[in-house]
Amino acid sequence: MKLSADLKAFEGRIGHTFAQPELLNRALTHGSISSTTRPDNQRLEFLGDRVLGLVMAEKLLTDDPNAPEGTIAPRFNALVRKEACADVAREVALGDVLKLGRSEMMTGGRRKQALLGDAMEAVIAAVYLDAGFTVARNMIVRLWGTRIANVETDARDPKTALQEWAQGRKLAPPKYVETGREGPDHAPIFTIEAQLSNGQTAQATANSKRAAEQSAAKALLSALEDRT
Repeated sequence: MKLSADLKAFEGRIGHTFAQPELLNRALTHGSISSTTRPDNQRLEFLGDRVLGLVMAEKLLTDDPNAPEGTIAPRFNALVRKEACADVAREVALGDVLKLGRSEMMTGGRRKQALLGDAMEAVIAAVYLDAGFTVARNMIVRLWGTRIANVETDARDPKTALQEWAQGRKLAPPKYVETGREGPDHAPIFTIEAQLSNGQTAQATANSKRAAEQSAAKALLSALEDRT
């Protein structure tokens, strides 16, 4: 199987040339366009999630051999969560080569966090099956880059950090209020406002309530830091 020019360019962006290009093709095939002769990437996603987890667990333990499990766990979660995978996918322009059905393309599938995160995990599995664990590990460490070095800062999700900020100042827990919803029922866009009992607020918009809440909490934390 010969890869198209755009897939060859994608190989360059992830730093791996496939000996079995059909693996890359499958990793980029979403269920919306799959068929009996064109399998989707779900099985590869399942495997890639485990490869990513093993790589990050090994890397964190090696980088900080004295850290207890309670310290390692939130760092690990920050590095393997779907948001991190989707961020890496955006950096390598994975969405540009994702193979989607018409309905997914019409609803912005190339930008959807869940689809990008799943496909990134599938690509990891494809590299693992194509060239083995060491090559997959080296690619992951390279693509995750400074996220690994900065993981201590990113380990707590913004909602947890904001709640701890409020508790430390004897304020009530933050509230998250949906202030807007746009788009069709199958692809809604939510606007969420994070509210503190002292009157401080911040808003964010995303294609899921959870993502919008996290972004709103992050925006409010940034605003609070600017005032200190």
